[in-house]
Amino acid sequence: MKSFLLKNKMLLVVFSLILSVTCYGQKKKESPADSSSGKIGKATIAINYCSPSVRGRKIWGGLVPYNKVWRAGANEATTFTTDQNIQVEGKLLPAGKYGFFLIPGETAWIVIFNRIYDQWGAYDYDKSADVLRVEVKPKILSALSERLVYKINSYGFSLIWENLEISVSVK
Repeated sequence: MKSFLLKNKMLLVVFSLILSVTCYGQKKKESPADSSSGKIGKATIAINYCSPSVRGRKIWGGLVPYNKVWRAGANEATTFTTDQNIQVEGKLLPAGKYGFFLIPGETAWIVIFNRIYDQWGAYDYDKSADVLRVEVKPKILSALSERLVYKINSYGFSLIWENLEISVSVK
């Protein structure tokens, strides 16, 4: 009888453990991993990022402060990969994989491609590892974009989030 009860208790513990691991694994991430890829001319471009939501927050000048380096997404630093040399806003960016960072401003943004791509956020950002910096102007959108998204098209790529679009030309 004791062995029967012991077996039932063990079975209950194992079942509970499996159930709790399964439920925990189903938890929805607040900023899920996402990616965008496409061709611009002969180059294949890929952007890997984590996509946060607005969730009622003020993003630009609030959650993401002006005039500070930002990881251009959530969690790990956003990465930008090109398999060909490209011109970004008229300046050469050699083929490779880069950490992609932004410095948001009220009227102009700095776009940064950095040699160090494997890092958490922008906490260890090292300006001396920048390969290229260019300036772009934000565009105000009429509709809210709840989730941060990157789009690649024939003229370049855009970051769209909250009420702004940041377009970067690529040739």
